[in-house]
Amino acid sequence: METLALSIILIPIIGALITLVVPKGIAKWLAQGVAAATTVATLALAYQFLTGDRSGVSFGLMMVSEVELFGLTVDKISTLVTTAVVVLGLLVAIYSLGYMSEGNREHPHDGEPRYFALLLLFIGAMAGLVLSSTLLGQLLFFEVTGACSWSLIGYYQSKKGMQSGLKALLITHVASIGLFIAAALVFIETGSFAVAGLAELGTGAKTVILFGVMLAAWGKSAQLPLHLWLPDAMSAPTPISAYLHAASMVKVGVYIYARALQCAGEVPEIIGIVGVVGAIITLIYGFIMYLPQKDMKRLLAYSTITQLAYIFLALSLSVFGSSLAFEGGITYIFNHAFAKSLFFLVAGALSYSCGTRMLPALKGIVTRSPLLAVGFCVATLAITGVPPFNGFFSKFPLFAAGFALTESHGWLMPILLLALIESVASFGWILYWFGKSVIGEPSEAVASMKPLPTSMNLVLVILIIMSVCSSVIAASWIS
Repeated sequence: METLALSIILIPIIGALITLVVPKGIAKWLAQGVAAATTVATLALAYQFLTGDRSGVSFGLMMVSEVELFGLTVDKISTLVTTAVVVLGLLVAIYSLGYMSEGNREHPHDGEPRYFALLLLFIGAMAGLVLSSTLLGQLLFFEVTGACSWSLIGYYQSKKGMQSGLKALLITHVASIGLFIAAALVFIETGSFAVAGLAELGTGAKTVILFGVMLAAWGKSAQLPLHLWLPDAMSAPTPISAYLHAASMVKVGVYIYARALQCAGEVPEIIGIVGVVGAIITLIYGFIMYLPQKDMKRLLAYSTITQLAYIFLALSLSVFGSSLAFEGGITYIFNHAFAKSLFFLVAGALSYSCGTRMLPALKGIVTRSPLLAVGFCVATLAITGVPPFNGFFSKFPLFAAGFALTESHGWLMPILLLALIESVASFGWILYWFGKSVIGEPSEAVASMKPLPTSMNLVLVILIIMSVCSSVIAASWIS
């Protein structure tokens, strides 16, 4: 398993370097092969773990004076999240074959080698962060993902895009100070950078370190007050928006928070209290902010902020002793990645074929593209938690665990009621736009829409299926 885990990181990173130097016509096809090879290695690792004793194992990669600097952890959480990261990276690469072309009515542009190279580097960095067993390793890949996001958000090199990329880089880099502090304190207290070392710490040191991790997590996962970069990051090509803001970039924060909580043993309740309060404030803010949005991608950006707040809420509830809340948070990370990727790629397909993603200009989609109409519908129902779609199986354990905890922590009741109201209200609002955009006589933009390339259609079909099936995979894997 050690070789497979290491190959999942190295294959895309080496592939990215090669992609930069090959001719433009070859680069996009090379990227497909590299992403596919990484996916095969990931599925092989998952299979080995599934057929083994599933107890989890860590491997040291680099030692200095008996101090482990970098290592890998293969357990049920890292294998599940790595699978989502790598598989969605492959799907985005395939989708990009059609989207990054002169046939795109909104952004007619053939993808440069740097586009595919940065995508591969991002896949490798995300896999490295998820599999890392040390805070130093997490910090390294945390910064690499920040550099990749800066480059990809400003990919078109427009003034707005480059400013948005710089904003994302600066905010997440400032947030990384928390992870720097956490890594330093763990080393001072334990003589090691291992995340597992958190369990050895006293209450005071553990509290400071977990707050440091939380600060870094809030920055990457766009929680108040470090959320400002995410809505502006929509300047990136839509496939990149789908990957960065559904499957990878924003999941860095919730993942390092989850891993720290898992390894810390008994967590001080103040961590849970701050996490819960921060999550509910962000959740309500995100909902209010996406109400006036007309740009489909910008609406999805604020929706992502609220969905990440739900994950923080679930993980923070686990501090009060609920294993169901923790498992619900991990399941939410996995399920949301597929559902939100579908929504973003539906938005990209509409901009490709109609030349716009502005919702008031889109009407009657079902008459011209039943696949996009189904994708829009499934993504709406999945994101807002309607059964039998995957979002329901993410939210249900969260609320079940939360309301169970109110018996001993009564102050959680109004917070959970607010979250429940937001869930119902967001369903109503997105359903409103579904009715306005999908049903009825086609608007001018929709009436003149062009057919989608096969690669884009294929990816949309896969994500529609996964928006139903991913919850079964996650539940069986975590249990």
